[in-house]
Amino acid sequence: MDEIDRKVLRAHQEFPDLSMVDLGEKIGMSHGACWKRVKRLERDGVISGRAVLVDQKAIGLNATVIAHVRIESHKADALEAFERAARRHPEITVCFTMSGDADFLLRVVAADIEDYERILKNKLSNLPHVVAINSSFVLKRVKDTPTLPI
Repeated sequence: MDEIDRKVLRAHQEFPDLSMVDLGEKIGMSHGACWKRVKRLERDGVISGRAVLVDQKAIGLNATVIAHVRIESHKADALEAFERAARRHPEITVCFTMSGDADFLLRVVAADIEDYERILKNKLSNLPHVVAINSSFVLKRVKDTPTLPI
């Protein structure tokens, strides 16, 4: 990746709705050259997709919970079973494998505390190999950005 690729990525992150013509103009490239760069970055997996960001509170998801999960075994089949199951639950918006005390860190969205309690009892506690879940409620979102420092 060269500096032109980085320039394309920075501009594309900041202005994702721009056409290739406008994006190329913004960074001083022809739209054809810009389009080729973007396509190559997509093909190489540098650009992994596109998304529309939805304000969770605007759709009634007022609670964000960080759940630290410990599982009973660190064998590959147990880890993979947990990961597969976590991917199937839309309330889990982030799932990280962790080092330290927790095996996984989940970000879970819910309508409110009661809704999270239902999710905890009916879904999270039933994920494969779970032995403990420690939940923390987000009080205020100070920064939450998908933009990377390129």
